[in-house]
Amino acid sequence: MGKSCSQDLRDRVIDAVIYEDMSCHSAAKRYSISASSAIRWVRRYKETGKRFPIGTGGHRPSKLQPHRDWLLSALDEEPDITLAALCERFLKECGVKATTGMLSYFFIGEGISFKKKAYCPPNKIGRM
Repeated sequence: MGKSCSQDLRDRVIDAVIYEDMSCHSAAKRYSISASSAIRWVRRYKETGKRFPIGTGGHRPSKLQPHRDWLLSALDEEPDITLAALCERFLKECGVKATTGMLSYFFIGEGISFKKKAYCPPNKIGRM
């Protein structure tokens, strides 16, 4: 992943294009940055008036949280339902498309796991 450039460099490139009537390509060449970066910086400045970089990352809330009660009640009704089947039922009844991974993370956050609980009788042949 690339490293962000300094705010001073960003300001100099934008000023060169806006106030010196320089093209984005020539400003990029002058300040040794890529032309696409100069184009994006100038476009963002013209559209929003902002010179600072757009933030990255951050917390994105789960789209399953508003349907928490429905998901838990569906699991109570049918405790041995698979995540794939629950995804299909969720789409049909609530209209929300979810993947098995999304449901898995949701249930892990709720403290619910889907471990196999198969009965396995003890081995009758012992060690010699």
